[in-house]
Amino acid sequence: MDIDTSTTNDAARSGARGMGLAAVRGLGLSLVVLPGAILCYVLAVVSIALIPIGVGIVTTPWVLTGVRAFADWRRVLAAKWCGVRIPSAYRPVPKDANPWTRTFTMLRDPATWRDLLWLNVDMTAGYITAFLPAALLIYPLEGLAVAAGLWRVLPDGYWYGFVQVTGQASALGAGVLGLVLLFFAHFFNTRLLTVHFRLTRAVLAPNEGELAERVRVLTETRRDAVDTSAAELRRIERDLHDGAQARLVAMGMDLGTIEMLLDKDPEQARQLLAQARKSSVEALAELRDLVRGIHPPVLAERGLGDAVRALALRLPVPTEVTVELPGRADEPVESAAYFAISEVLTNAVKHADADRIYVDLHHTDGMLRTSVTDNGKGGAIIGAGSGLAGVERRLGTFDGVLAVSSPAGGPTMVTMEIPCALS
Repeated sequence: MDIDTSTTNDAARSGARGMGLAAVRGLGLSLVVLPGAILCYVLAVVSIALIPIGVGIVTTPWVLTGVRAFADWRRVLAAKWCGVRIPSAYRPVPKDANPWTRTFTMLRDPATWRDLLWLNVDMTAGYITAFLPAALLIYPLEGLAVAAGLWRVLPDGYWYGFVQVTGQASALGAGVLGLVLLFFAHFFNTRLLTVHFRLTRAVLAPNEGELAERVRVLTETRRDAVDTSAAELRRIERDLHDGAQARLVAMGMDLGTIEMLLDKDPEQARQLLAQARKSSVEALAELRDLVRGIHPPVLAERGLGDAVRALALRLPVPTEVTVELPGRADEPVESAAYFAISEVLTNAVKHADADRIYVDLHHTDGMLRTSVTDNGKGGAIIGAGSGLAGVERRLGTFDGVLAVSSPAGGPTMVTMEIPCALS
């Protein structure tokens, strides 16, 4: 029987490489896990304890942000090294929120308390499971060294595992035990590192209740998206029927009448021709407005920043636009952001009695952030049937959020965030 020795050797080399790599990664991880978890946990507990005297209001958001960064780093390693996916489900915190709001928004997030629980697990069971792959490689090497002669310098009564080393014979027994452990390390080192990350997932991943809540929110946003699309389609059909279509039909009737009057009454035919030309110009303008309402050409060609600038130029209220976008978002995100901004600006023009509007559009920390501020009378709220409620639903389709600050007497500031990446 022929044996494919090259395949066997490749498999052995691959197994040895995997064993060594898992040991190195586990050792490096164990060196970081223990001090990192203890430091994060102590800082978090102390900061939260200082909230009643006010100091914690300032420090807690920074500390918890650091804890989240530490947890996210482990999520990245879990996916990269062992293919273990750990979803990150932190509730968004408004960037411009004051420390009080940021602190209690983060403390109300169940993910924050999962992080703190995970830090306890990580500094105990997590440390052990991270160190085991390294120990399973280092300890057998010690047994082999004992068998090779190291036993001569060891103190009397030295134990290697369950073997008491008293001479060369027992030292060889330690070497055999080391080989057995090395054999197990060859098969289990990679699995042990995977166990470490699965333990991390068991604590950090959202529980079923949160996932059910997430499904409920997604179901609602999907229904809102479908309703919004249906309403948009009805609006387009209504605009076409009442506007451009009616003008084109009237223009066709005028042309038919002109054809009959050309020989009998040239003067009236000339008047009808002028009317038909006017109708064609109006129909063309309405069609352009309709297309602009579906997806503005400037948005498709030049991106969200220039589209918002073009939108601002058409407003009757002087509007200042600041854009800091190093790239472009996906087309659906750009479209949702554009029409959300358009709706907010329309509300400001109609209801705020403002004489100045400011739009700030930028992208940072994976968020497309937009703020629309006017110096009007204030009093804007997000309620059923309001334009802002529609904007909130539109953003919700993309996991976006809307926040409104509009005290009586003004000013009004509407902040919108959509998680996305730029290309």
